[in-house]
Amino acid sequence: MRARRRRAGGTFETRPGRPALHPGAWWLWSLGLGTAATRTTNPLLLALLIATSAYVVAACRSRAPWARSYSAFLRLALAVLAVRLFFAVALGSPVPGTHVIVTLPEVPLPHWAQGIRLGGRITAESLVFACYDGLKLATLLICVGAANSLANPSRLLKSLPGALYETGVAVVVALTFAPHLIADVQRLRAARRLRGRPDSGIRGLLHVGLPVLEGALERSVALAAAMDARGYGRSADVPPAVRRTTAALTLGGLLGVCVGTYGLLTAEGGVYGLPLLLTGVAAALAGLSLGGRRSLRTRYRPDRWDARAWLVAASGAAVAALLTLAAAGDPAALHPGVVPLSAPALPLWPAAAVLLGLLPALIAPEEPS
Repeated sequence: MRARRRRAGGTFETRPGRPALHPGAWWLWSLGLGTAATRTTNPLLLALLIATSAYVVAACRSRAPWARSYSAFLRLALAVLAVRLFFAVALGSPVPGTHVIVTLPEVPLPHWAQGIRLGGRITAESLVFACYDGLKLATLLICVGAANSLANPSRLLKSLPGALYETGVAVVVALTFAPHLIADVQRLRAARRLRGRPDSGIRGLLHVGLPVLEGALERSVALAAAMDARGYGRSADVPPAVRRTTAALTLGGLLGVCVGTYGLLTAEGGVYGLPLLLTGVAAALAGLSLGGRRSLRTRYRPDRWDARAWLVAASGAAVAALLTLAAAGDPAALHPGVVPLSAPALPLWPAAAVLLGLLPALIAPEEPS
C-alpha cells in the first residue's frame, strides 16, 4: 500500500504506507468484546463496550462501501431492544415488582398456557429487567457490526485454510450482502432526493426496494459467472486413504471439542473436559491441514499476521477473560438486581478492563488519504 503526499510546487511523491491489519484480528477483537458482553447485564459496562467499539470503528474503518454498515447494526440493536421491551409489556415478566406503572386489560388464557399472560400490571422492575436483558443482546450485535465494518471480507476469505475455502465463500457472501444492500439503499435514496421525489414512507420504500432487489439479483448472477470462470469447486485428486483420514480426524476432532466443552461446563466433567478439548482441537486442525490438499488455489500477496494483529486480537481476548473473571468473582456487580429497584454501580476494574479494547484505535488507525 502506498500513500501520496503533495510536495512544494504542486508535484506528488509516493511513500510506502503501513500495511492493512489482518482481517482475522478484527474478528477476534470483536468476538472478544461480544463475549465480554455476554458476561454482564450491567448497563454501564454494556454502554462502555458499545462506546469502545464505536470509537475504534470511527478511528480505524476505511471508506469502502462495506465499512458503512456499523450504523445499520446500531439500528438493528435498537430494534432488538424495543422488541424485548414490547414482549415484556405484552406477555408479562417473571420478575416481581411493587412499582406499578400502568395496569393493562388482561386477557384470560387457558390452563395449559400457565406462566404466560397478556396484559395485566406493568411494573418498573419488569421493564428494567427487560432493558438489561435486551441491552446485552444489542451490545453483542453491535460488536459483530464492528467486525463487519473493520474487516475486509474478501481479504478474510483469502486467509482461510484451503479445507474451509468453499464454506468461507458462502459465509463471506452472506456477510457482504448486508453492507452492499445498505450502500444501494443509501445511493438510491440520495438519487431520489436530488430529483425531488419521496424517499421515505410506503411509496418511497416501494420505489427504492425494487431497484435494490434488481441490483442484488444482478450481483448474484455476476458473482456466479465469475466463480464459474475461475474454476470454483475444483478439487485435486488425493488418495482414498487421505480422504478417509481427513474425515476421521475432522469428525473426531469436532466430537472431542463438543464433549470437552460440555465437560468444562459441568461440575462432573472437570477432569476429562480440558484434555478432550485440547485433543479435539489438535485433531480438527490436523484434519483441516490434510483437507487443504484438495483445494487447488493460490494466494496473491497473502496478509501477514504481524505484531499489530497479535496486539489487536489480544486486547479483545483480554477484555473477555477479565470480565469472565469479574463475573465469577463478583457476580452482584456485573449482574445488578432489580428487586429492590436501585441504580446500577460502575465496577472500577471491570470498567478498566473494557478500556483495553481501545488499543486498536492507537495501533491501527486509518491513514489519512
